[in-house]
Amino acid sequence: MSKQLTMVYWKSETFWLGKLIEYPEIMTQGETLEELKEHLKDLYHDISGGHIPGIRKVDELVVS
Repeated sequence: MSKQLTMVYWKSETFWLGKLIEYPEIMTQGETLEELKEHLKDLYHDISGGHIPGIRKVDELVVS
């Protein structure tokens, strides 16, 4: 099953850094952009599998 997530990423002097908008407090890095994307995918699988405790989430709230 596929899920589309939003990532924010940037290049530092040595690494590509990034995080998932849906889980803003956790960052990861990679030597290449492709490696960063793989690490973000692994991170999502760890989060959704319950392997990282205390995860805060971002969601939308509709108020009428």
